[in-house]
Amino acid sequence: MKKLLGLVVVAAAFFTCCSIHAEEVKSFSVYSDAKSPDNRYIPSGWMGDYGDVSMDDKSMDEPHSGTTSIKFVYTAKKAQNQGWAGIYWQNPANNWGSKKGGFDLTGLNKLTFWARGAKGGEVIDKFTVGGIKGTYPDTTEVSMGPVELTSSWQEYSVNLAGKDLTYINGALNWVINADSNPEGATFYIDDIKFGYDANLKESGRKLQEMPFYIYADRGSISNHFIPSGWMGDSSDLKIDTGTLENPYFGKTALKITYVNKASNGARWAGMYWQNPPNNWGGVDGGFDLSKATKVTFWARGAKGGERIEEFKIGGIMGEYSDSDSAGIGPVVLEQDWKQYTIDLKGKDMSYIIGGFAWATNLDVNPDGAVFYLDEIKYE
Repeated sequence: MKKLLGLVVVAAAFFTCCSIHAEEVKSFSVYSDAKSPDNRYIPSGWMGDYGDVSMDDKSMDEPHSGTTSIKFVYTAKKAQNQGWAGIYWQNPANNWGSKKGGFDLTGLNKLTFWARGAKGGEVIDKFTVGGIKGTYPDTTEVSMGPVELTSSWQEYSVNLAGKDLTYINGALNWVINADSNPEGATFYIDDIKFGYDANLKESGRKLQEMPFYIYADRGSISNHFIPSGWMGDSSDLKIDTGTLENPYFGKTALKITYVNKASNGARWAGMYWQNPPNNWGGVDGGFDLSKATKVTFWARGAKGGERIEEFKIGGIMGEYSDSDSAGIGPVVLEQDWKQYTIDLKGKDMSYIIGGFAWATNLDVNPDGAVFYLDEIKYE
């Protein structure tokens, strides 16, 4: 009986330590310095092209404060063929929601951190608090980004005012992609902590201003969606996100090659630009594009005569579905650049994770197809 009572006392002590209240503490550290006893989470949740990422959590390369910061090197080599990578700080390590962990951060209302790039210009798609699913899911998910880093330390903040923070296993996550960082990226993060600001107000989903780009140029921070949703005979597709072959505008265009092998037996193929990458409706992402009345883009075929059955936006279903969809097609491409428009009048654009998509098949392109896209944007 005494042994059982002891276990109850230990358990009670554990859950007490994992409940944070603003009147008791104004700060809760995720990372302050290497091996600090105040570090409550571990950067253990490696995702996407995890083989492209290396980490030094005790880097002495000009930390923001203390003696160390965390240095990340992303090579953009697509080791796992994903085109993106990311890391979650988790509690306990490698906890994807399969076990009880995390902390009750009730009473705190923001997460702040400092970051810098080795050169400046490194683009991080997003920083996210929460969002881990599973048997023990996080009670919230809030993201901010994209962020273009400078070579000097800058402070960033994720607004958590009004959010349910009773269980946070995924303290912070960053995601980076090869399209925005074709040469890779080296960046640093330091002084990650949850805090409380009495003047901080709740923020709703931001209504985006127009124009809002899907693709402007390779590596542009204006690119808000990733061509990650490959469909049908996906093995027959190849995309060059920075071709120099006669772009319509700027330095680069998109080049898509579709070969006639029917490798997956579908005899058709397509591609979605998604936010975040590979989001088929299972993740709360996307944008409020309610101000948009149309999507415009420029396209051309390598030879002319290539037929695309449909260009569309939206239409992804799931727990977090697109609020609407619209499209045009079929479209027979010309050899010269031509602008196309998808009319959005009367459409509900308040939540879009599938920013742009195309689909075609071998019946109308028996020899496959090579085509180009550029200047894809909401207006």
